[in-house]
Amino acid sequence: MKLKCTFFLLIFFSLVTAQAQLSEIQSQKINSLFNSWTEPNQPGGTLGIMQNGKIIYSKAFGLASLEYQVPNTTETIFNIASVSKQITAMGIVLLHQKGLLSIDDDIRKHLPDMPDFGHTITIRHMLHHTSGMRSLHSMLSLAGWRRGDYRTNDDLYRFMLKQKELNFIPGDEYLYCNTGYILMTNIIENVTKEKFPQWMKANIFEPLGMTNTYVEDRYDRIVPNNATSYYDSKDGFFRAVEFWGYVGSGNVHSTTRDLLNWSQNFSKPSSNWGSAFEMLKTTDKLNDGSENNYAFGVFIDEFNGYKTIQHGGSIGGFRSSLSSYPEEKLDIAILANFSSSKIGKIERDIVRILLKDKPKTIAKITKPNIPNNETIYALEQIIGRYEVKLGTIAKISIENDSLHVLQEWNKSEYNIYNTNGNVYKISEKSKVEFEFSELKNNKAQVLTVYNNGNKSEAKRYLDKDLSDINLNDYIGRFYSQELESTIDILPKKEQIIAHHARLGNYPLQLLAKDTLKNSNFGTIKIIRDIENMIIGIRISNGRAKNVWFEKQK
Repeated sequence: MKLKCTFFLLIFFSLVTAQAQLSEIQSQKINSLFNSWTEPNQPGGTLGIMQNGKIIYSKAFGLASLEYQVPNTTETIFNIASVSKQITAMGIVLLHQKGLLSIDDDIRKHLPDMPDFGHTITIRHMLHHTSGMRSLHSMLSLAGWRRGDYRTNDDLYRFMLKQKELNFIPGDEYLYCNTGYILMTNIIENVTKEKFPQWMKANIFEPLGMTNTYVEDRYDRIVPNNATSYYDSKDGFFRAVEFWGYVGSGNVHSTTRDLLNWSQNFSKPSSNWGSAFEMLKTTDKLNDGSENNYAFGVFIDEFNGYKTIQHGGSIGGFRSSLSSYPEEKLDIAILANFSSSKIGKIERDIVRILLKDKPKTIAKITKPNIPNNETIYALEQIIGRYEVKLGTIAKISIENDSLHVLQEWNKSEYNIYNTNGNVYKISEKSKVEFEFSELKNNKAQVLTVYNNGNKSEAKRYLDKDLSDINLNDYIGRFYSQELESTIDILPKKEQIIAHHARLGNYPLQLLAKDTLKNSNFGTIKIIRDIENMIIGIRISNGRAKNVWFEKQK
C-alpha cells in the first residue's frame, strides 16, 4: 500500500511539474522574439514568466554594460521606471488600511503648504491621474530644464508651490501625471516620519521577499548588478545620462524575479496581503460618469479576451513591462536596457503564444446605427485633412484606389480599406475603425476613430487665409512666475521663433490668428485685452496646459 501511494504521488508530482513548464515549441517561439537581443555588442534584458506561482521561463539576453562587456543575467537589476507607480500606490494603500490617512483626504491635509487651486484635490485623484495637476517633465521643459539636468522630488515640490492653475478641474479628465505619484512620497514621509526608500524597504520589499528591489533616490549611487541603459540611433548605441533623482513616479530598481513575486499577488496573494492587492485594482469614474481604467498604479484592461492588470515604463534607455493575467494565474515581466526594445509588442506576442484568443468581455462603445438608405461616400468625398486636435492633422488621400492616411504630426503612413458603409480599417483583423460622416458641400466633415473601446473625433480642416496677419505683432518678451522662466518671440528672416536662453530657438508655425505652434516646444495662444492689445501668452506642452506667460514692458 505504501508503495502504491508513493508511486501515485510521483505520478501526480510529475503531472503538476509538466503543467508548469512550457512546451518545446512554445520555448522556441518565445526565444525567437529575442533574436536581435543576442547580436554582438547589443544591450538586451531579461524575461520572466510565472504561472500558478511557478517560474516557467527565465532568461537573460544581451549586455548589461557595453563599455565593460558585462552580460545581462536573470539577477541583473534594472530601473523599472513607471512600473514603480503600483508600488508607490501600495504604500498609500497600507497607510489607508492602518487608518493613518484616507485616500479621499484633501492632499493639503498632509501637504499643508501646497497652493489652494480653488478645487479639492484628493489622494484618490492622484492615484487615478485625474488631479488636474501639471506633470513634472512638461513643466520643467518650459522652465528651461534640458534632458540630462539632474532633478529631484525637492525640485518638483518647489515648482508646485508656485503653481496657480490646474490643467482641468479634478475628476473631470484623465491625464497621465507623474506629479501626483511624486507627491505621494511626500505624503508617506509626512505620515510615517520616515524616509520613503527606507519605509518602502521595511514595509513592502522585505515582507514580500523582494530582496533585490530598492528605491533609488540618487543618480550616482553604485549598486552591484545594475544594468546601464542606452539609446540607439543609426550611428549605434550611446549611453543615457542618468539625471533622475526623483522617486514615487519611477526609479524603483528590481529584477524580473522580484517583480513576478510582486505580480503573482494579484491572483494568489501572500498571507495578509489579499485586501491590499485587491484595493490596487480599484477604478473610479470621472465626474461626468465616464469610465477610467487606470486604477492604483495599474491599468485594468483586456487583451485577446483575457483580463489584464498591467503597466509599462520608460526612463532613459530602460524599458519595463509587468502584466498579470489573474484568471489564468499568469504573470510576465520584461526588463530591457535599450530604448528600441519594443517590449510592449513582445509581451503581447508572448501572450499569443501561451494563451488562445477568446471573445472579449469588456463592453465596446456602441457606434451609431447606419440607416439602410445612407449614402456610401465616394473616395473623393472623403479625402482631405482632418484636425485631431489643434494643429494636429491627419491627411486622407487616394493611393492605388484605396484611402491613404498620413499622420502629419509623426509622418506615420498607412492605407485603410472599406469594410461596411463608410467604415474603414487598416486590415481585416485590425480592431481600429475609421468612420466618416456628416456629408456637407459634397464632403465628409467628421472622421471618428474607434480603438479598443475609445472614441475620438476629428473634423475636416479647412486651410485658413492668414496672409493679412503681421507676425511682427507677436514679437515680445514673456515671463512666467509659476516657472520662473522667460520666453522671447523674435523675428528671424521671414518667420518668427520662440527663444529660451537654455533651450535655444524653435521656429513657430502660424496655425490660425493668434495661435502658433512648434511640435517640439508646444502650442502658443496669444492673449489680448479688451482693447485688442497683447498682454501675454498661454503655452500648452504635453501634460502642462495653458501655462501663463505675461508680456513684459
